Amino acid sequence: MEKYRIYIDEAGNSDLDSSDNPNHRFLSLTGVIASTQYTKAVLHPEMEALKCSFFDYHPDEPVVFHRKEMMNGIGSFRSLKDPETRAKFDDALLPAIQRWEYSFITVLLDKKEFMEKFRDWKYDPYHYCLEVLLQNYTVVLNRRDVVGDVMIESRGKKEDMRLKQAFTALYENGSDYLSAEHMQERLTSKQIKVKPKTANVAGLQLADLLAHPSRRDVLRRFGLLQNGQKNHVLGDRIIEMIDSKYERYDGAVEGFGLQKLP
Repeated sequence: MEKYRIYIDEAGNSDLDSSDNPNHRFLSLTGVIASTQYTKAVLHPEMEALKCSFFDYHPDEPVVFHRKEMMNGIGSFRSLKDPETRAKFDDALLPAIQRWEYSFITVLLDKKEFMEKFRDWKYDPYHYCLEVLLQNYTVVLNRRDVVGDVMIESRGKKEDMRLKQAFTALYENGSDYLSAEHMQERLTSKQIKVKPKTANVAGLQLADLLAHPSRRDVLRRFGLLQNGQKNHVLGDRIIEMIDSKYERYDGAVEGFGLQKLP
């Protein structure tokens, strides 16, 4: 049976105390879903070739795509401070993002609304988003009649430990909307895979590139973009080309491929 993996990255933070701050009101998780065989045969080698074309690359110290560093032209991406180089790089990266075979799901939590609605509920906002994301991922696996596992970028020692416990509990007990039997039928492990930010994992890097643009797309669709919020040229160009990559249910993207909580 074909195997898939979902690579998860976040945008925003899970601190509920910052819910009233417009800049920290929203937390989103984006999961990129790709065949493990396709990642090995196409996604990883093509991403590495792209890096080799534009950056000082050595296999012993591989370049790892991180959107924030790329946008600011720092670290390995200093060459992107040159407008001509950045334009050439964007013109190579954007078609690849559109060409590569994957789909994705973004779950966005309005922490302010969450606090107002569930004042006495002690559920970790990050774990809440993850549960909904994995419910939808399991539905995707079932619909394709495939199996899969889960990989996420490390958030810190304590956070990772709590995340692993939450994932195992979800696998063993199921959720309010999906039974443990259904999850165990499609997920190949009760352990979530956690990789450090420095790991050269193509799927996690793609999730990193999509997380902020997708978050912005969800905010735009639900009329939640703040007045005067900056435009992000590269991010907005990514938004234009990833609509077809959202997972859909009965043809609808909202409520499945992109979902606003609570």
